Amino acid sequence: MATLDDLVASLAQEATAVKPAPHPFALSLRWIGAAAIYLAVALAFSGLRPDLMEQLNAPWFAAEIAALLGIFVATALSAALLAFPDLHQKRGLALAPAWTFALFLLVLFFAAGADTPPAALPVHSFECTLGITLMALLPAAWTFYAMRGFASTHCRLAGSAALLSAFSAGALWLRLHEATDSIAHVIGWHYLPMLGIGLLGLWLGKRLLKW
Repeated sequence: MATLDDLVASLAQEATAVKPAPHPFALSLRWIGAAAIYLAVALAFSGLRPDLMEQLNAPWFAAEIAALLGIFVATALSAALLAFPDLHQKRGLALAPAWTFALFLLVLFFAAGADTPPAALPVHSFECTLGITLMALLPAAWTFYAMRGFASTHCRLAGSAALLSAFSAGALWLRLHEATDSIAHVIGWHYLPMLGIGLLGLWLGKRLLKW
């Protein structure tokens, strides 16, 4: 009995305190706050589009920005929930991006219909997708790094949500910076690439978040 008591006492002394995991809401707020600071700094360097205040008074542009912001917040929250094995019993919130993307598509549909006659296409094209992707690299990196400290059992979905959150932050930056009124250009080179980003996130999630 003495030997067993000694063993228990020894193990108790060797045990190290485990820092409790943050709540997913707190975790997502950290990511959102960091991305907001990153976005503000990027806009300070790149500058805002000169007609931004005028455009924000245009209902469909304002709705587009609001819906894009909704995607950014929803995917950040979803990634935080998906980082936990049990989704913190909030499966509905983890799947919230599906609803925000549906709303975003509806906004773009009406915005495209209101773009009559169509605004002139800018002279550039793929440069926008490249710029958004480069802007998304840093937020994606810190999100994946943080998520590796948890035990996700939904690695693919978690990776997809993380990349979509980072890409939507980059898309917000470019939409607030680039003086482009062509909805056709914005859909084709700003938003359609999100499909590929989401698929890439599924692959990266399996590679980087599997444990």
